[in-house]
Amino acid sequence: MLSTHRTAPVRCCGIYRPQPEPLTVPFTETILYQDEILLVVDKPHFLPVTPVGRYALENLQTRLRQRLDNPEITTLHRLDKETAGVILFCQQPAHRHAYHALFESRQVQKTYEAIAGFRRDLVLPYVHHSRIENRDDAFTVQEVAGVPNSETAIELIEQRGEYAHYCLAPHTGRKHQLRVHLAGLGIPIVNDAWYPELMPDKGNDFSSPLQLLARTIEFIDPVTGEARQFSSQRALVWPEQPR
Repeated sequence: MLSTHRTAPVRCCGIYRPQPEPLTVPFTETILYQDEILLVVDKPHFLPVTPVGRYALENLQTRLRQRLDNPEITTLHRLDKETAGVILFCQQPAHRHAYHALFESRQVQKTYEAIAGFRRDLVLPYVHHSRIENRDDAFTVQEVAGVPNSETAIELIEQRGEYAHYCLAPHTGRKHQLRVHLAGLGIPIVNDAWYPELMPDKGNDFSSPLQLLARTIEFIDPVTGEARQFSSQRALVWPEQPR
């Protein structure tokens, strides 16, 4: 259900422009783990991680701050609004840098799963390298010629007709990397509204979630020294097969 709250119009060059109606995401996050410092959450599809545009109030970080009564909670890495799965938050500002350093030095291992198209001529497992750069629209990316700056390992879990269930292990963390890599290979992720072609904004249509899931995350905790491993409990949905 859409929120009844309306934002005030913004004045620009003497003209008042109405702001987009805020959206309410009808799906709930799950807390997988919590201690005094670390917070691990299983994020639903369609929910942004941080405040942006129509989601200034409806986002995971704001929800968690209100739910746990802690305004210091901040995300430790990125996860697309359209992607579900495991994401880490820090509850104490003094320890954020230690966790950020893990991601910067690539000491965090992440695996994703996706339902996408199937190519019989693509030999798996396969490691895809390419150079990813921003498009002119600023919010999507593209593969271009040049020295590769992205890498994804792709393994087949299961195949059903024209679709397949994949395990994806990104070695780099470029924006929309998994989505643009699979689209570039001719096997776009089911319900991807941005790749290979940008589709109209879905607005409050939550019927077709992107079939991409951040399944696991593993690392050595920089504060406690413990080996950490967390897994999403969510499931992907196969599309109907043509008859």
